[in-house]
Amino acid sequence: MAYTAIPAIGEFGLIENIASIVAPTLAAVPELLTGIGDDCAVFEPSPELLQVATTDLLVEHVHFDLLTTPLKHLGKKAISVNVSDICAMNALPCYALIGLAVPPNFPISMIEELYRGMSQAAEEYGLAIAGGDTSSSHSGLMISVTMIGEVSSEMITRRNGACVGDLICVTGTIGGAAAGLKLLMREKAIMLEHLKHNESCNSNILADLQEYSEAIKQQLLPQARIDMVKYFHSKNITPSAMIDISDGLSSDLQHLCRRSSTGAMIYEERLPIHASTRQIADEFQDDTLTWALTGGEDYQLLFTIPKDEYRRIADNTALSVIGEITDAENGINLRDRYGMNIAMESIRGFDHFSA
Repeated sequence: MAYTAIPAIGEFGLIENIASIVAPTLAAVPELLTGIGDDCAVFEPSPELLQVATTDLLVEHVHFDLLTTPLKHLGKKAISVNVSDICAMNALPCYALIGLAVPPNFPISMIEELYRGMSQAAEEYGLAIAGGDTSSSHSGLMISVTMIGEVSSEMITRRNGACVGDLICVTGTIGGAAAGLKLLMREKAIMLEHLKHNESCNSNILADLQEYSEAIKQQLLPQARIDMVKYFHSKNITPSAMIDISDGLSSDLQHLCRRSSTGAMIYEERLPIHASTRQIADEFQDDTLTWALTGGEDYQLLFTIPKDEYRRIADNTALSVIGEITDAENGINLRDRYGMNIAMESIRGFDHFSA
């Protein structure tokens, strides 16, 4: 057997390989309507009500750094990122199971603080933490959350329903989480440099981060858009396709279009980018557009909707129309501020195993 390392195919190539191997198992569970390839698996326990299930890992030194992430914030984020997957199916969360692998010398008080954050987030989203598992770890803290949600069969939204002519919309703003991460990494570097020289890290050394609070909050305390799902339900609106923005707008739009067998055109000037994100990008002499397209961890909802349906929600200021679904042969493109088309396939978002 030839040796091929994961970076040769990337994270999403690996997922496709795994999906092909486990495909025969799907036939054994006729109630399973959707398996690998969407934000959640979809089960049909009854004709009227569907269950959706998702799981996410948060791994120390990959997804978070304890030098920059308070434990309570981390607990809340662990719940929020899973609720975001549930929301991407136009569903509401019900309960979660927590898997925790922790170094044996980890202080009990820190584990309690982690769970306080999880419990607080669960209360805010209206779900229960119903159980889980714990294990020792010799390679840092690892958190696994499995979450179950529910949605009526008429309201379920998948990635594969976008049609030519549908509007492409996004909730909130994008790029802020990437800006927050840049700031936190800068402050970590400053702290480590001063500790290296046995210098204290007081307020005169570390930057006053108050002016950056919005971006740091978006990185450390993302909010799943359960408010938008409840809004859709109140309006009896079912988006034609939806995904949450976890890997970056570029990658997640490509996932949606490929599952829907369509193309897309989005417009740079319509992308909702917070003024503070632009300010931070200027400070780092970096490109705001790159952060918005590839930064990831915004956990906003990217969805498509027919134009006639959109008129019913057009007055909602939390929504931005950023483009339109096109024929697949037209590709997935960004029209920049100068009127040039850029193929989105060349703009890569986050990939755990990127070469």
